Amino acid sequence: MVRLHCDRPECEETLRIFIENEAGSRTKNLYDQRTLAYLRTVDVSLPYPYPYGFVIGTRSGDDDCVDCFVLTAKLLSTGDTVTCEPIGLLEHVEDGEIDHKVLAVPAGEHRVVDDITVQELERFIGGVFANMPGKRMDIGPVHGRSAAEAYVATCRDDSSQTDRQGT
Repeated sequence: MVRLHCDRPECEETLRIFIENEAGSRTKNLYDQRTLAYLRTVDVSLPYPYPYGFVIGTRSGDDDCVDCFVLTAKLLSTGDTVTCEPIGLLEHVEDGEIDHKVLAVPAGEHRVVDDITVQELERFIGGVFANMPGKRMDIGPVHGRSAAEAYVATCRDDSSQTDRQGT
């Protein structure tokens, strides 16, 4: 049973998350992750269970910013930038490249990541990739806050312009 929760009054590190895709939407918006300029939209087969975006100022194994699900009932819109606290890390490997997903909550919110939450995320990721011929992906276990913080720390991109601009 997975039970992660945000119980520390202050997180060691907050993250700036750029929201690309709204919860409930079957629209995947693509942005230049360095400039935050809108590029295009594509449809996905399932609605996003939570707002989804990326951690500004990072670069992961797939050469994109670190992906992030923001676990909240709060309405977050495409193009919003939200200060969040990491509470978990979902291991994910896509076509042999590490593409882990940070699980975060808006700063000051509290959330328990239980088996139901993890199953929602696995169902969404598995369902979306099931409709992409030739894609290979593996979903691994969920780790706690310290794993998420360590992963983001290893993915910090000192050359990121958007992080320095305070966008």
